[in-house]
Amino acid sequence: MKVCFVGIGSIAKRHIRNLSEICNINGVELQIDALRRSHLFGTDNLQQIGDVYTSAEELPADYDVVFLTNPTEYHADMLLKLHDHTKHFFIEKPVASLNTVDILKKIPYREESVYYVACPLRYTNVIQYLKQEINIEAVNSVRCISSSYLPDWRPGQDYRETYSAHKDLGGGVSIDLIHEWDYITYLFGMPSAVKSFLGKVSNLEIDSDDYAIYIAKYDNMVAELHLDYFGRQSIRTVELYMDEDTVVGDFITGTITYLKSGKIVNLPADRDIYQKRELEHFLDMVLKNGKCSNDIANAVKILKLTQGITE
Repeated sequence: MKVCFVGIGSIAKRHIRNLSEICNINGVELQIDALRRSHLFGTDNLQQIGDVYTSAEELPADYDVVFLTNPTEYHADMLLKLHDHTKHFFIEKPVASLNTVDILKKIPYREESVYYVACPLRYTNVIQYLKQEINIEAVNSVRCISSSYLPDWRPGQDYRETYSAHKDLGGGVSIDLIHEWDYITYLFGMPSAVKSFLGKVSNLEIDSDDYAIYIAKYDNMVAELHLDYFGRQSIRTVELYMDEDTVVGDFITGTITYLKSGKIVNLPADRDIYQKRELEHFLDMVLKNGKCSNDIANAVKILKLTQGITE
């Protein structure tokens, strides 16, 4: 398998490590190239990387998969430029920025290709438990919160220089934490209406939004989302309110708690576990010509939800 990573940031390094391990276990020979601004990796040297290119024009046209792990603002443009260089795409979330989403309409999509947009929280044990063990139709209300401190996100890197801090690079908590909208729609489908409040209230030195709050309406249910960049103690939970009990899924502790009955289910929460699970699912789609479970059309709908737009 011959793959290329566009951008070698923290998420790319995680994918490279996990992909190498998966292929090694399954006896798959793997060649990994990279497209980045410089040939030099410096302290970020990755032994798994073969050839390094600094322009799309230099890139060979025989890849099995291109991983778009560069800043969100450049996803759509790279997808267009590299479309004929690979059979399949793995696109980090979000699929594109709000400024560049229209470029996606120009892509000459191939029916036989997989254009997969990352949605890793679907593969966590917490979401899989809720998907399999809870009667979704019995839920009256769902409340989600993802609160964390942006300067702690990427140790050793100035948060003010990351794409998250800059709106023109596709940053902002409403876009960065699109995971919450993704797993809500994975569990419950698309809402019929959404009210949203987005803005900046903290002292963080950023020009992107640091909070996003939503209320969504379904036929027989309501949903609330709270996202922020300024929570000093990380919280990431989903609460399901039903007639018989209230169920709380905690992504950080890897637990499911039934507040009324007191039942607690402990589930592994290691990030590599669910991200490997996602990669395995993606490779399965690629190798078996499977239907894409999160294609670009669906990813665009979820991107619009982050701005309170429903279709």
